[in-house]
Amino acid sequence: MLRTYAATITIAAVLSTSASGQTPQPFPRPGSTPVPPTAAPATPAARPAPAPPAAQPQSPVLPGEPTAATLGFAIYPTAQFVTSYDAGRGQRYFIFGTTAAFAEVVTYYRTQLKERGTLVYEEPPTHMFEVGRFRDDTMAFPPGVTVKDWTWTGSPGYPNPKPGAQPARFPTIIMFVPTPAAAAVPAR
Repeated sequence: MLRTYAATITIAAVLSTSASGQTPQPFPRPGSTPVPPTAAPATPAARPAPAPPAAQPQSPVLPGEPTAATLGFAIYPTAQFVTSYDAGRGQRYFIFGTTAAFAEVVTYYRTQLKERGTLVYEEPPTHMFEVGRFRDDTMAFPPGVTVKDWTWTGSPGYPNPKPGAQPARFPTIIMFVPTPAAAAVPAR
């Protein structure tokens, strides 16, 4: 239950930062240290260049729009890809928007996933379908599908980030968190 609550808080944070137009900041990684700003040396050849910071593993960015095959989940028929974010530990969040009503999208995923899911918030309505097993050591977020109603309290919906694209706002947002490749293969 605690994991579900923490996961729900994470979803709310990701979706709210998207709506406010702020650019998400990368998650800190274990073992990483902040690089202090350094002043430029007076003479370029006087000091050796500092070693670059250790490369952090990034979750793979899929070329083009993700598909049902690359996500491992069916995509609602009228859903449009909005964006994706690095969730850490080899996972990405994939955000889709649709003009379909929240209840229709939830019913669709109940049928597709053969699972009831959980209404984690009544206001604004947010429904989660956790699919697969959460592994704390290899995952930042449980794999699954989250559906959120963006028309709660009369809101016109989630703004479409593509200038001039239709629709201008999405009443419903769908967030996919696929199982990371390393976690999908069971350890022997």
